[in-house]
Amino acid sequence: MDMQLEKLELIKLLAETENPNIIKSIRKIFKKEQKDWWDDLTDEQKAEIEEGERQIERGEFVEYEEMMKKFR
Repeated sequence: MDMQLEKLELIKLLAETENPNIIKSIRKIFKKEQKDWWDDLTDEQKAEIEEGERQIERGEFVEYEEMMKKFR
């Protein structure tokens, strides 16, 4: 089914409902979808990413194409 049509049908259903539980459930779904992936990382993973960002800022990196030349 067409995504835009699905959205319109859901909007219609939402506008017509008087059930607060449905609205609360939909709100929970959207809040869950908006969760930041960063929050799911371990402290070690976060530290590694932050170190990688610092290395990039210092220019301590190799461009992807340059790296791939070594393996071709």
